[in-house]
Amino acid sequence: MKTAILITYDKEDIISEAIALCGSAGYGVPYIIKQKYLKRQKFGISEEIVTRLEEMVKKYRPDVIVFDEILKPSQNYNLASKLHKNILDREALILEIFESRASSSESKLQVKLAKMRYEMHGAKEKVRLARKGEQPGFLGIGKFEVDVYYNDIKHRMETVKSKLKKAGKQRELHRQARKRHDFKMISLAGYTSAGKTTLFNKLTGEQRQEGDELFTTLTTMVRRFTIKHKVFLISDTVGFISNLPAYMIEAFKSTLEELLYVDIVILIIDVNDSLFTLKKKFASCKKTLSEIGVEQDNIVYVFNKADLQNKNEIFEKVEYLGLTGSKRWIPVSAKTGQNTKQLKEFIENVIESRRRPDKQKKTHKEELEKNLW
Repeated sequence: MKTAILITYDKEDIISEAIALCGSAGYGVPYIIKQKYLKRQKFGISEEIVTRLEEMVKKYRPDVIVFDEILKPSQNYNLASKLHKNILDREALILEIFESRASSSESKLQVKLAKMRYEMHGAKEKVRLARKGEQPGFLGIGKFEVDVYYNDIKHRMETVKSKLKKAGKQRELHRQARKRHDFKMISLAGYTSAGKTTLFNKLTGEQRQEGDELFTTLTTMVRRFTIKHKVFLISDTVGFISNLPAYMIEAFKSTLEELLYVDIVILIIDVNDSLFTLKKKFASCKKTLSEIGVEQDNIVYVFNKADLQNKNEIFEKVEYLGLTGSKRWIPVSAKTGQNTKQLKEFIENVIESRRRPDKQKKTHKEELEKNLW
């Protein structure tokens, strides 16, 4: 297995996510440097820590150094010059995972586009630095002139965008066909590793790859499932993550825009997370959905992994996220199947409620107390 020395923030949830990202990219982490601040001018970290890193590189001989923050080209260059190792910042690491996960022709094009956008960022600075001397894995720029390099990326991006546009037209034809048949469409969304694919498999009977690794889904798949003999369609989407740059969201636009055309977006929340982590992930998901253009009224909330929490803990977390007064949430366990039957009824009721006023007087909490526990 490849190895990486990890530089990250000194916060438990951030460390856990960074290790998970490294694991998903195929890197073991024998050594971690934890810092309160990762945005110093020259290296992102202090020169004292860089000196310690030089010793750790000699000791552990890692394949790469993973820096869990966005680095400027100059900072990447300075670190690579000093440590003589390929430096992967947070964006480059996520792109590496995306590249390894892409299976369909469309997802491969989306990853290619995201990588080119990443490459284009600071292109002028990268060329200037590359002229100073080749560094391990430093962007593969070679002897490009600035304008040649920039225009080359731009030309390749236009080619990929053209291919993705054709794929988008195919999606539009599929949407029109679904509309003609009056199929109701549901889409699963949520933070990476919240359990979207597990729930997708439970509802549809599919056997899509699932696991603890991040970003197991990059390709949207649509499948049928039934609720009281009525046919519904459901899709799985790429997981969200904090600090996901706008250009990555843009690159996956043709996949994520499917969320704009569904009847319900089910936002899956890992109820087993700590309050702090829960709030951070929830805010990140809501922000991403908002950037895509998904309307608040189209979102319902599934608190997954409910088998790992008691009802009082679940209600506490619902309240913490400000959803207590909403009737648009339900606890489930995709792994055990707990409340998945009730989830189907919940989906049908939400869609039906748009066509008729809700006259029920009981609170949502009372309904859940009666029907789920």
